[in-house]
Amino acid sequence: MLGIFLVFFYIISSIYLYYILLKWVNIFSRVFSNKFLKYSFLGIYLILLFSLIIGYLLPKGLSRRIFQFIGNYFLGIIIYSLIILLIAIILKHIFRKRIIKHSPNKIYTLGGIVGLFLLAFITIYGFINARIIHIKNYDVNINKKANNLSSLNAILISDLHIGYSIGTSHIKRMVNKINNRNPDIVLISGDIFDNEYEAIEDPEEIERLLKSIKSKYGVYAIFGNHDVEERLLMGFNINRKKQIRDNIKMNQLIDDANIKILKDDYVLIDNSFYIYGRIDYSNGVTRRKSASEITKGLDKSKPIIVLDHQPRELNELSKSSVDLDLSGHTHDGQIFPINIFIKCFYDNSYGIKKYNDMTSIVTSGVGIYGPNMRVMTKAEIVNIKIKFKK
Repeated sequence: MLGIFLVFFYIISSIYLYYILLKWVNIFSRVFSNKFLKYSFLGIYLILLFSLIIGYLLPKGLSRRIFQFIGNYFLGIIIYSLIILLIAIILKHIFRKRIIKHSPNKIYTLGGIVGLFLLAFITIYGFINARIIHIKNYDVNINKKANNLSSLNAILISDLHIGYSIGTSHIKRMVNKINNRNPDIVLISGDIFDNEYEAIEDPEEIERLLKSIKSKYGVYAIFGNHDVEERLLMGFNINRKKQIRDNIKMNQLIDDANIKILKDDYVLIDNSFYIYGRIDYSNGVTRRKSASEITKGLDKSKPIIVLDHQPRELNELSKSSVDLDLSGHTHDGQIFPINIFIKCFYDNSYGIKKYNDMTSIVTSGVGIYGPNMRVMTKAEIVNIKIKFKK
């Protein structure tokens, strides 16, 4: 129901924005008095408006990819159009007397021009910013011995969301940056894919790129809430009757890329430290092992690193001898102002935080979800320098 409501709200909001735009243009120009121009603009606007829905309804192929890509970007434009319009309405009421005193038409014209330039700047910046992958560095001390290891150079990546918005060029940049850091181990904390295998631009090239990641101990990963076969419209499943299931092709691609997936399971690396991968909460999982169960049977004198897609149960994990919990999922909000509100939903929504003797690290992720942009957040690879007790 929420998904259907948001789709309906998106359409109504977009139609209202079109009405405001026409009203603003007519204040200082009669360009749309020409019916051909008026209806041509309306046609283009409607295609952009319904591009996500058109892409959702189209069969698999290039046409669906084009409409989904355009739709994801236009979704961001609509979001910021509404924010700018809301600010304009607030300013209008604050300065209402001054606007009436002077020439309303000139002020509205100037305000509209400023709003359009601001919208263009934000959306272009957001699109470019989403393609720039930064390196985030953390130093972590674990007060446990790791056999003969004194330190570990670990790379954490998450939320690649390989699909309609993220393709081979972005993943290639990611892999090059990872290999330049000469990691001992690479860890992926979920959402490698973006729900649809068919959304992948070039599966063979993606497999080759992921396989080219170089590290001493290999690449270990968990699946997130989007690493399943699920058709989404504007980020929501509007057909919940259809059972969500693992995608065999996704699993095979990861397997062929020499990435080890952990599903409520662990691996002991070089008889020195544990990597434990948890099953994600979402997508119909009825039960997963509790924080205390995942360390049961492990040698708790050795360092325990946990991959958990969503940063939950952090206090519980810290009481179960876990030393380092690595998560993603939040995207740090991805776009303003969600990056402010996301802090209300997670105790650690982004960055590094201590819980007793455990360190929690949450990354903003490599890719994007939904709006094809990042505003006031960064796509990142996390380089963690871990020091063990000597």
